[in-house]
Amino acid sequence: MTQEPNMPEDAVAPEEDRAARVAAEITGIDEPEDALPSVQFADLAPRLQEACIRAGWQSLMPVQAHALPYLFDGRDLMVQSRTGSGKTGAFLLPLLERLDPAEASTQALVLVPTRELALQVEHEARTLFEGTGLRVAAVYGGVGYGKQNDALREGAHFVVGTPGRVLDHLLRRTMQLDRLRALTFDEADRMLSIGFYPDMKEIQRYLPKRRIATCLFSATYPPHVLNLAGEFLREPQMLSLSHSQVHVAQTQHMFCESKPMDKDRALIRLLEIENPSSAIIFCNTKANVHYITAVLQGFGYNADELSADLSQSKREQVLERLRNNEVRFLVATDVAARGIDIPALSHVILYEPPEDRESYIHRAGRTGRAGAVGTVISLVDIMQKLELQRIARHYRMDIAHRPTPQDEDVARVVGDRLTALLEGAYRQCTGLQRERIQRFTDVARTLAADEEQVVLLAMLLDEKYQQSLHAMPPRPRPQRASASRAVDSESDTAPRRRSRGRRDDEGSTGGDERKTAPRTAPSRTTAGAEGASAHEDTGAGNMQTAQDGDEQRTPRKRRRPRRRKPTGGDNGTSHDA
Repeated sequence: MTQEPNMPEDAVAPEEDRAARVAAEITGIDEPEDALPSVQFADLAPRLQEACIRAGWQSLMPVQAHALPYLFDGRDLMVQSRTGSGKTGAFLLPLLERLDPAEASTQALVLVPTRELALQVEHEARTLFEGTGLRVAAVYGGVGYGKQNDALREGAHFVVGTPGRVLDHLLRRTMQLDRLRALTFDEADRMLSIGFYPDMKEIQRYLPKRRIATCLFSATYPPHVLNLAGEFLREPQMLSLSHSQVHVAQTQHMFCESKPMDKDRALIRLLEIENPSSAIIFCNTKANVHYITAVLQGFGYNADELSADLSQSKREQVLERLRNNEVRFLVATDVAARGIDIPALSHVILYEPPEDRESYIHRAGRTGRAGAVGTVISLVDIMQKLELQRIARHYRMDIAHRPTPQDEDVARVVGDRLTALLEGAYRQCTGLQRERIQRFTDVARTLAADEEQVVLLAMLLDEKYQQSLHAMPPRPRPQRASASRAVDSESDTAPRRRSRGRRDDEGSTGGDERKTAPRTAPSRTTAGAEGASAHEDTGAGNMQTAQDGDEQRTPRKRRRPRRRKPTGGDNGTSHDA
């Protein structure tokens, strides 16, 4: 949340002027049917006013003024408001009234997609809760468990964390949710994505059976998030401060600036940061299609190309591989832009803007189809930026500027992602496998301590990361999410729920994630892999062990005798005995 720490004009402005300014900022608000009146700073309890002053706030942001009454009332709420509008304060302030400092247990949990956001929420919470006796802890992947265990053992009242690490602590029994009173999903559009969804359902198993106050906060609410919200909230209500924009966003349009000679590297950095589940990358020439395809393949990405050089049958083969989730990135000219339907394509990237305005619409139209959420990103130099702005004005659409990722940004994100992948794989290990791993811990320490030998560890990490690039994550199909909801809404005796309940003390989560993996995906990757790639933190089962791969090969061994038919008789029924 971004809020100016010093607001001198608010300190002297009359209350009616401040209220008028707030009212002007919330044009387009969409409230629940049984709407509650908004509150102002002066309406808050003294301890809440003191907390706001500690944070440097002398008035409430619009999202706070309108959301607080519902949250004070304990309603399950979905709040839509743009980034930086004060959402964090909106879900933190009511906790001052709801949490009991005398009870040393986790009473409030906030789930976030990245450790950066976890640290930001932790900082805000520490500021607001200062002097109240409420203890705060942040749990996230990529770091050791020691400090997090200590904070949980001391009885942190408020915990903010990423799903994978929260699930780790629940499996290790270092964290209990029996006394939970409030649950918040921040950036809900990412938290309820296909990548995080298995973890969210697994965490849900540890929640109290009684009703707890639950709220979702997000800048956008794609259709699949609205469909899944009912699985975590009871009779949810929508509060949308849309600022004259539709709150159900299906396609986002953005652009990044780059010099012409740096575009190939900028594209790689963008893919590393965004890490789309699938994408079409458009170029204007066949030469650029060939070049970009070679660059992507050289960096380890599963990529193919589509251009006028290919025959019609070859084009159809490439598109079929993309539809079947066998190709992750398709590099293409406009030959792929018209009349082609790729289900649930998450991203369209324009390596260079099209030569005419209509082509932009056709290219962008390859994503965000059939109610799915999509993202369109254009790489532009100075002159191309001007043309893109003309296209935006012509179609009266917003194309937001996004900073071009730098190498240090990529190193940080890739490091977090790889650590989360390894943690997910370790969660899957049996006791015997962990015993084998222990043999190499001293070697790892020796290599890490030697500047010249540390490159050997880096080589192994790169190999593991390359495997994740070649693995095909599942695409965010809304119908798949609906199917998951149908299964999970059944009784606790349903097979999938029952398999999740079987665990050993070492944190093995069983094999139910394998059931959701596409049949064409490599056997070493599960349905959770996309969450590790796209969100910097993963849940249980993001990578499978060699033992898991052997288990998946078993069905093929059982079918093999039927294909050989050595006797040629009785339709092979005797071979199944």
